[in-house]
Amino acid sequence: MTNSGGPEVLQIQEWTNPTIHPDEVLIKVMAAGVNRPDLIQREGKYPAPPGVPADIPGLEVAGVIEEVGAHEKRWKVGDKVCALLAGGGYAEFVSVHGAQCLPVPEGLSFAEAASLPETFFTVWTNVFDRGRFQSGESFLVHGGTSGIGVAAIQMVKAMGGKVYTTAGSDEKCTFAENLGAAKAINYKKEDFAEVLKGLEPKGIDVVLDMIGGDYTAKNIGLLAVEGRMLIINAMSGAVAPVNLMQIMVKRLTVTGSTLRVRDSAFKGAIAANLEKHIWPLIEKGAIKPIIYKEFPLEEAAEAHRLMESSQHIGKVVLTVE
Repeated sequence: MTNSGGPEVLQIQEWTNPTIHPDEVLIKVMAAGVNRPDLIQREGKYPAPPGVPADIPGLEVAGVIEEVGAHEKRWKVGDKVCALLAGGGYAEFVSVHGAQCLPVPEGLSFAEAASLPETFFTVWTNVFDRGRFQSGESFLVHGGTSGIGVAAIQMVKAMGGKVYTTAGSDEKCTFAENLGAAKAINYKKEDFAEVLKGLEPKGIDVVLDMIGGDYTAKNIGLLAVEGRMLIINAMSGAVAPVNLMQIMVKRLTVTGSTLRVRDSAFKGAIAANLEKHIWPLIEKGAIKPIIYKEFPLEEAAEAHRLMESSQHIGKVVLTVE
């Protein structure tokens, strides 16, 4: 980025290759995922953590390991990996702690693999770790055709959950239901809270919310006794009135998290769980990467414009020549 602003500030620049620490690897990037935090960083509202390139967005990549630090025991030069980053992914080379890497699942392209880490790490740590989701429970995720949405629908369905979601068009609702949602609600036509009260009279066990704002009170009202709500963004506003009596009477857990600033040990633990529980399902085809469109790295600005339009279904990916 040349400075903060609109998509036009994303321009190709020359940088020296990053150096690696003893517990890191250097990845030659073949593809990089595009995520909403990248847009917020570009606007100057989500600065990179200390030690992370401030002018290069990108939270996930896939590629080939070019160099291995002295303390790294698992990976070797030539391994095909995807990785979760704290930034810097829109580049030809990135350095990252070895624990934050996962093997490219068998049968996937680099672009497909690059679409996985940010959303799959986020869903796992929130829904399964913090949210304590169990097979047989009901689950609601907003934005069902976003990157987070398509990951959450598939992961929760594969782990035995009944999934509900919201989306902004009939086309997107149909897509979400074909992906595994029991019901997708067009929030522009119906009140999702009223629809779900009819479908789940006892309430929803787990809600994953990236909307905030006036969705907050509705989400809390929908939760079942001992329900859990996980907040990962506040696209419609970070301030919202809530009914504290509902939280007390139903013994609810309302929590939130951000992943970017967590250390490599924390992210490595998530990676281990994904490799154990989710990667086999991807290799069997039970969970599939959903890519809406690929852009060459030089057209990162166009990729951001597409994401800002919210027309996409699934992930937007940059490819690196």
